Amino acid sequence: MDNKENISSPDRDLINTSENYEVKYWSTKFGVSTERLKTAVKAVGNSAAAIETYLEK
Repeated sequence: MDNKENISSPDRDLINTSENYEVKYWSTKFGVSTERLKTAVKAVGNSAAAIETYLEK
């Protein structure tokens, strides 16, 4: 389970697809569907920077 008190790096730089609020936040931030976000996580891992780069392609 995600520790919501840990908001410093690296926790905020990682996307936990097991947490619905994180999926919603990052989907909105990147302007993609939740399924697209989960596909990106499967492709490149849970680093927000890597996912952003992946989604820009």
